[in-house]
Amino acid sequence: VLFRSVLAACGGGDDAAEDKDTATNGGGETTTDTADAGDAQKLYEQKCSSCHGANLEGGVGPALDKIGASLSQEDIENTIANGKGAMPKGLLQGEEASAVASWLAGKK
Repeated sequence: VLFRSVLAACGGGDDAAEDKDTATNGGGETTTDTADAGDAQKLYEQKCSSCHGANLEGGVGPALDKIGASLSQEDIENTIANGKGAMPKGLLQGEEASAVASWLAGKK
């Protein structure tokens, strides 16, 4: 049961509503920001931080604050695509996975 809870916590599923942050602009209107492939940090916050920590410090998953010192962008992208250990595969795909892998590869 604990194992399922860990997997459920990582990435949170594919519901499009989870990919959006809402805020109120200066005019009192609610706005919605959706992360795109160009915003790797926002994608990380939405899909990865629940397990790897808001500051890359680790938690259920390993710390990623210096992951670029030991893994290449290709290695990181492969892990995102295929999963590893308790990490499910495919939480990010395509350009989103590439963007986050590139961003993480710069963390040394």
